[in-house]
Amino acid sequence: MLLIGDLYNMAADTATTESVVGDAVKEATDQVSIVGQYIQKLTDWCMSKLGSIVVAVIFMVVCFKLVKLLLRILRKSFERSKLDPSVAGFFISAVKIVLNVLIVLTAASIVGFQITSFITILGTAGVTLGLALQGSLSNLAGGLLILILKPFRVGDYIVENNTHCGTVVSIDIFYTRLITFDNKSVVIPNGNISNTSLVNVTEHDMRRVDIPFSVAYDSDMEKVKRVTIETIKDVDGYLPDEQILFYIDEFADSGINMYVKFYATIEKFFDAKWDAMWKLKKAFDENDIEIPFNQMDVHMK
Repeated sequence: MLLIGDLYNMAADTATTESVVGDAVKEATDQVSIVGQYIQKLTDWCMSKLGSIVVAVIFMVVCFKLVKLLLRILRKSFERSKLDPSVAGFFISAVKIVLNVLIVLTAASIVGFQITSFITILGTAGVTLGLALQGSLSNLAGGLLILILKPFRVGDYIVENNTHCGTVVSIDIFYTRLITFDNKSVVIPNGNISNTSLVNVTEHDMRRVDIPFSVAYDSDMEKVKRVTIETIKDVDGYLPDEQILFYIDEFADSGINMYVKFYATIEKFFDAKWDAMWKLKKAFDENDIEIPFNQMDVHMK
């Protein structure tokens, strides 16, 4: 009885295995058949579109060669115009991508693909991406404007919107980096720089130094003028070819407010200013020229 039961179970297992194998073979056969149908349809489509495909391939080959030629011409033109290398590289890459996409889409339309829907989807995606990256795109546009118009260069000392000031150490596509006098690093988005006021302090080779000061009302004005001008001529960085301006600015309560203005080399602007103030104070003391200060006289009855 046990032997007969074992034989019966073995027969049942064999039948089950054969059924599973049969189902797997049938499924594989169906898949192969479906793939074969797709291949047949693709072959039939290619045969029906053979002429269009050949034309599209020739069109793409010719256009790609023309694009390479155009990019070579653009690159040489940018080199002759001394455009910033980063801007030139960005423009060349952008032109290459746009032209290649247009070539592929045109070739697809030649073959017979409907690209209208694709262009619509691409435009919608572009608008959505533009809204999402609005700040970054603003910085990108600002960086391109800075690199093309060159309101400042690396090494210039700038003041941005009367807020940030420092020496420009790098101009990137999205950000401009400054180093302040006290060695702090300032990173400014290019969108902010391109949309606000900007002062380029070091664009020219010289800069005017303005020094205000006061003298007492009983001072000898001719002596004050002579001492002041002689002192300025001895300042380190003073440009002797430029005129020294000396004038009275205001009759104030405690004294006469005056100005002396002269030009110094841009590299020694601050040295010239500090040296002039130091030497003027020393010269006034040596020549008994009083620098007044606020004071109060109290009379007792």
